[in-house]
Amino acid sequence: MHILLISRCPPYPLHLGDRLIIWHLVRELAKHNITFDLIALTQRPEDADETPHYAQLFRKITLIPEVPRTLPQYLYRLFNPAARFPSSAQQAWSPALWQAVTDHLRTTAYDGVHVFGGIQVYEIANALKPLPAIITPYESFALYMARQMQHTSTLMNRGQEMAARAYERFIYRPYKQVVVLAEPDAQMLRQLSSGLPISVIPNGIDLDYFTGERGEIVPHSLLFVGNYEYAPNVEAALLLADQIFPRIRASIPDATLSLVGHAPPPHLQAKTDSGIIVTGRVPDIRAAYARATVFVAPLITGAGIKNKVLEALAMRLPVVGTPLSMDGIRVQNGTSALIAPIEEMAEAVIGLLRDSEARERLGQAGRTVIEGEYSWGHVATQYLALYESVFHQRDI
Repeated sequence: MHILLISRCPPYPLHLGDRLIIWHLVRELAKHNITFDLIALTQRPEDADETPHYAQLFRKITLIPEVPRTLPQYLYRLFNPAARFPSSAQQAWSPALWQAVTDHLRTTAYDGVHVFGGIQVYEIANALKPLPAIITPYESFALYMARQMQHTSTLMNRGQEMAARAYERFIYRPYKQVVVLAEPDAQMLRQLSSGLPISVIPNGIDLDYFTGERGEIVPHSLLFVGNYEYAPNVEAALLLADQIFPRIRASIPDATLSLVGHAPPPHLQAKTDSGIIVTGRVPDIRAAYARATVFVAPLITGAGIKNKVLEALAMRLPVVGTPLSMDGIRVQNGTSALIAPIEEMAEAVIGLLRDSEARERLGQAGRTVIEGEYSWGHVATQYLALYESVFHQRDI
């Protein structure tokens, strides 16, 4: 089976979480004799130079700089139904993307198309006809904004939430199947677009990389990991540093907190003091997981599945998180993780720091959850079944 894969971003670097799914999924599906051509939008100057990192995964790679879109353009499509799905390159936000798609379809025989992304790439639906197409938007942006509104109710946020709801009522309609990473996102899309064919397939973990080997653990050490270009991660890190960690340190004075990850903003870097270390991105994130005593995930906004939680569980690191942090991850409170609201999180962490047996039990149970349901092989098997169903290919 040969698939045209169209993405809102390239599949590298892997520390940017929305990129790793394509890298791992294509690698796993190659074991089932499925091949891919890639068309991807780019947002970073480095994107054009990083293709050697994933060139072996694709027969052909085409990168196209993403075209900025303006508010009037969004509003025009929203209030003019005839303009929502372009029928030519001239009508598209990205004529280059449209042209690349039509060129590929004219010169290559494909069994189907898999689109990764939402508002950035939905517009090519008419260019794909008559091939069957699947779209994976990762998450519901309407859900993201609804959760943001619960904590920061501004006029701008309200406008973005209304626009997201309006767009998600129609943008996935032309696709044979819509795939999201967690059930809350699926529930929002079903609410907005009744009858939409939706599957929930989570991200996975590379178990050969995240082996679960713990090494020498630093006593009373807490860890949070995130890509800090994603606002909910900054919000969670600040909550942890300003509200949760001081309460923990009042009971356990030698407790430490490491905030690790890409692009911490200056106001987060300024928290480096009194037991808090803000490292930025580290060469090997496994070392941070291996040394920590407890992983703390105080996310209160955002959507989709949390790769950081999957990684911590895979590394046998006991996790304390909010219910939102566990979206799409089948852990059981008290058995494979501790789930607590923000106001109870400090007490949950303190109890775990004082109970080595509970930490050992949670760490092993968390690893078992990942091995059973969140390996990339398991994720690929679910996509394989979806491909067979949608693309009507049974002999692979």
